[in-house]
Amino acid sequence: MSAPRRLLTISHSYCVRRNRELAEAIARAGGEKWAVTVAAPERFPGDLAPIVTARDPGEQCELRVLPVRLASRVHVMTYGGGLRRLLDQPWDVVHCWEEPYVLSAAQVARATRRDSALVYATFQNIAKRYPPPFGAFERYSMGRAGGWIAFGTSIEQTLERRPAFAARPHAVIPFGVDLERFSPDVVDRAAVLQRLGWDPGGPPVLGYLGRFVESKGVPMLLGVLDELHRRGVAWRALFVGGGSLEPAVRAFAARHGSHVHVATGVSHDEVPHFLRVMDVLAAPSQTTPGWREQFGRMIVEAFACGVPVVGSDSGEIPHVIGDAGLVVGERDRNDWIEALERVLSDAAVRIRLSERGRARAEREFAWPAVAKRHLTFFQQLVAT
Repeated sequence: MSAPRRLLTISHSYCVRRNRELAEAIARAGGEKWAVTVAAPERFPGDLAPIVTARDPGEQCELRVLPVRLASRVHVMTYGGGLRRLLDQPWDVVHCWEEPYVLSAAQVARATRRDSALVYATFQNIAKRYPPPFGAFERYSMGRAGGWIAFGTSIEQTLERRPAFAARPHAVIPFGVDLERFSPDVVDRAAVLQRLGWDPGGPPVLGYLGRFVESKGVPMLLGVLDELHRRGVAWRALFVGGGSLEPAVRAFAARHGSHVHVATGVSHDEVPHFLRVMDVLAAPSQTTPGWREQFGRMIVEAFACGVPVVGSDSGEIPHVIGDAGLVVGERDRNDWIEALERVLSDAAVRIRLSERGRARAEREFAWPAVAKRHLTFFQQLVAT
């Protein structure tokens, strides 16, 4: 039997255990044909406290931790001692989940052996001209790259117009979801409803999951819910997240009393419990001059939990939703009112969307499917 292919995947995001699910899925899908090593920062700034990277006993991948410098400014972050020695090993593929225009991406490009296929993964779906020296970093990184992976169609459409990207093979592969952790569970739903003090037979629950900021459409969603209330449409609302608009969300909750619950400081491990309470998830992201929705992880997690989704047409959202949910113009307030009224008022619509969403999660976003698509692309690169 021939020796397994060797894959090194490196990312500052791998300091978080859940972000290493991608590498773990690739390792499982690769079986004996691929040996996967993950490189991550030894320590990285977190929202509340520094994150210390540690390997869980159940992880299949070998984990290498590296010191990093200037970690609080990810655009100029660099990997410290050990990176060059690590990249000097005979890897078949080096998979770098850092945006090609940041300093660490150029650092990886410089240290990777010429006989290794270097692949960048990117979420960049805004056409930008980077100020010096970041444009040079991108040109250098992509000049060395053997290929790139776009995490969605809007990313592909943006980057394939750039000469440095157009000249390289690429694949469109979405982010994934764990269908065991994120799944329908009526018992858990009942328990969480009880904890929230909500009657299981009460009005449908509209949920929001994400940052409480304007670009995520929170102000518009609050206004739409106020209008639905004035029209006599019955709803309860669950806001899960945090951010600068938390005072506005809590003021909204105070106006509507027990019909609104706000949950902040929720860890990713707790997210499935809150999703299962929702009868519909709203994803009302709003495009700004410097940002549009790059994926919408909460959408695929909602699909996996059997939760219907109504999302805006910002960035990648329409491509993620496909025909499994409702897509509404991001700034069309009347359409948002009509779409949410339709879903909240019709249980049959919610059941139909729930089934479509779960099926789409199984077909397109389950980690095994995502991992196989990565390995197919890697195999194409090492075969050339």
